Amino acid sequence: MVSLALRREMEAERAAEEPEPSLVQPGDPAEPQAFSGPQGDLPTQMDLPTQMGLPTQMEDLQTLGQGGGEELCRKGEVEMVSQREEGESHILENGGRADEKKLQKTNSWKTVRFQDPSKTDVVLERDSSGESLFPDYVLEEWTFEDLFKAKDWQNITDDCLLRKKVLRPGPPHAPRPTWGQEVTVKLQGVLEDRSVVEKDSKLVFVIGEADVIQALEECVITMQKDEITLLLAGSQYAYGLLGREPDIPSLEPLLYQLQVEGVQEKRDPLSLPIPDRIRIGNQKRERGNFHFQREEYNVAARAYLMALDVLTTSTREGLAVEEEEEVHAYRVKCLNNLAAAQLRLQQPSEALHTSRDVLCLDPNNVKALFRTGKLLSDQGRYKEAMDVLKKALKLEPATKAIHFELSKLVQRQSGDKRVSDVSTKAMQLLGENVAPFLIPSERKAPGVSWKLLLGALVVALGSLVTAIVLTARN
Repeated sequence: MVSLALRREMEAERAAEEPEPSLVQPGDPAEPQAFSGPQGDLPTQMDLPTQMGLPTQMEDLQTLGQGGGEELCRKGEVEMVSQREEGESHILENGGRADEKKLQKTNSWKTVRFQDPSKTDVVLERDSSGESLFPDYVLEEWTFEDLFKAKDWQNITDDCLLRKKVLRPGPPHAPRPTWGQEVTVKLQGVLEDRSVVEKDSKLVFVIGEADVIQALEECVITMQKDEITLLLAGSQYAYGLLGREPDIPSLEPLLYQLQVEGVQEKRDPLSLPIPDRIRIGNQKRERGNFHFQREEYNVAARAYLMALDVLTTSTREGLAVEEEEEVHAYRVKCLNNLAAAQLRLQQPSEALHTSRDVLCLDPNNVKALFRTGKLLSDQGRYKEAMDVLKKALKLEPATKAIHFELSKLVQRQSGDKRVSDVSTKAMQLLGENVAPFLIPSERKAPGVSWKLLLGALVVALGSLVTAIVLTARN
């Protein structure tokens, strides 16, 4: 397969600390539905209930309008249980696979943060200590089943699979964050066995950019500054069927303690120093890689676009050549990853445009040359494709994928040339009305003529009449 050769040959330079999706082919299997859903042009997180088979918005409104809020909650609970049972049985039936082909589980990764460098000289790492971030709010004995049924919790979503309980309200007139704003959150998340899987004393993210799981974004916009809240999140709003190795199992709910510590408008990327743009852009690119490995290509593509928005420069900034080249180098990585995601989403035109953007920044980028050549070949633009693939082969003559694509391109060209030669000769002899002569006429299957059948029938009838007459005379 070409895709295997691409992964072996053209992605060998991928470093562990900077993972990039391998080159992919437009014909590769389509991605599974992501548990995190749509926001913006590319699907992100807002359509999640529909994707997971939960009630649609119209059904929700009808049910609530009929006074069926409790019925809808029960339906959400049944959906959650059935999805867990179906997921477990599906994995067992496929020999431990989460789908028809095995999906790659992804390891735990560092939380995306957007810290203002003017406030701290050192970017804080995630807090991994065993101490609770909320010592004054120790939870009593509980189970997820009890919390999902508890009456003193508020439902954030109509399916009752995302719920909150305010432990300490914010002060009067405290601001509430809105979509597009940047928030600073202190959080701690646990499983039902009380093991801590998420802990961050200063998590900074922009609401609506899918930097965190959907549960956190949906909950934060319902909170006030300085409010402390318990958040109960069903797996549909957390890490879904795949979970997150090594700490979050498949289809596992999570319980969070949250506090919103700051709300501010998102900063203009051009106002940030170059090192911060690179750091934030890389974090968003890594988030895209996280979703790419989970085969959530819509969300991955959106993350790469967000990274590209941050990794920008302006001629008015007067940057040094070295700084501008460094930003361009990281843009090339994001663009290559974006093209790979677009190919997985069956968007060849967009992938071709993105690959050409790469070549504008780095004309000798072999990945972009290969993708451009292959996509041009698929569009029948053989001469352009040949020039691009020859350049890629000159840069990396040992890459088998390029040899394969070139040989396939030669076969396509020779096949089209034979058809073109026949068409040209026929045009010279027959003029413009050549089409009927280029397509062989369908020959009728050999059969017996109807005239012969009629004659045989007349002879038979005549013989019968003669035999009757002779018999009568005798």
